[in-house]
Amino acid sequence: MDFNDTPEEAAFRAEVRDWLAANAVLRSDTTEKLAVGLSANLDKARAFQRKKVEAGFSVITMSRAFGGRGGTAIQQVIYLQEEARYDNCGVAEIFGVGLGMCLPTILHNGTDAQRDRYLGPGISGDEIWCQLFSEPSGGSDVAGARTSAARDGDDWIVNGQKIWTSGAHYSDFGIITTRTDPTARKHRGMTMFIVDMKSPGIEVRPIRQLSNTSEFNEVFFTDVRVPDANRLGALNDGWNVALSTLMHERVSIGARSETLDWRRLLDIARAQEIDGRPATEDARVGDQIVDAWLVEFGAQLTSFRGQTALSRGEAPGPEQSILKMLKAPMLQQNAYRAMEMAGEAGVLTHIEVGDDWDDVIASLLLSPGIRIAGGSDEILRNIVAERVLGLPQDVRLDKDVPFNEIPV
Repeated sequence: MDFNDTPEEAAFRAEVRDWLAANAVLRSDTTEKLAVGLSANLDKARAFQRKKVEAGFSVITMSRAFGGRGGTAIQQVIYLQEEARYDNCGVAEIFGVGLGMCLPTILHNGTDAQRDRYLGPGISGDEIWCQLFSEPSGGSDVAGARTSAARDGDDWIVNGQKIWTSGAHYSDFGIITTRTDPTARKHRGMTMFIVDMKSPGIEVRPIRQLSNTSEFNEVFFTDVRVPDANRLGALNDGWNVALSTLMHERVSIGARSETLDWRRLLDIARAQEIDGRPATEDARVGDQIVDAWLVEFGAQLTSFRGQTALSRGEAPGPEQSILKMLKAPMLQQNAYRAMEMAGEAGVLTHIEVGDDWDDVIASLLLSPGIRIAGGSDEILRNIVAERVLGLPQDVRLDKDVPFNEIPV
């Protein structure tokens, strides 16, 4: 692994830092979306996204013809690292699914007409995207999709339900996995489509979260017409198309820079006392902070491995699943640690003790969802075990069974 920027990468990092310093403000410790929700930031997010496009910092790896920079994957990583220190008006959350998952899927699997139609407006922020994969009966098993699509002339009739769809209530378009051949094996009878979220027959029901916002949704499809021109990839090849989307999703989630890290725990410990002495002198607190540092450092080394591959023009491997497997549970554990250090006051919210406690509450309430999004802990452990460590595959009793013969 190479921990240092090349001269070209260092020059690009300096360019990014200069631009952010002139066009963004440093991120505060408070989490505004807890109070108002992401949808309240749509106008601000669109304005900042347009600035990024004009400067060539949005979807850096895409060609200039579609609003990108025509740059390298390592440049995209460098930009995200630097932007993590700034308030981006919710751009990462509002446009992240489209820019990081949906649009790359269209770029690599779509037709020329689809790329010409959707990439430009999606990159500029004029159109927002969502990802319609998870279903109530499927969990993290994307291949368990039961939402059906039946051919009707030049259209497909879609019926079914998706759940945990981030941003569906303000999205213009989505990519959806459907079951087009129920007699085929579960991984062979799926097809992916682009769906207009304003189509008749689509009902979006926001789900109230612990954080008092509603960024996830249930989405119901009743006889929704989708043109065959909106099909992504070949008929019944939706699983392979979905795989590319899932890898983008897991890398994106694993690469998030969370504020409640070991440094924040150390700051909290310095402000607390245990038995009349500074909390930093308590061995148990020291062990917790060191453990948080070790996990974060291990994740950083894994991230460097992927960045080194990108810098050399190679594709990161399944090791990137380790990032999310480490960082999402760490965020939740650090929230518990912070609350324990605060003693009785730890059970209070930022409303009672002030905005300095807001990041702890945000991490406590949001981290369980992060541990599920993009593949649960158990799914990621299977990926690492089978594809990284080379261990025997998990038993899959439904592997060669026609989908319509799998018990519900």
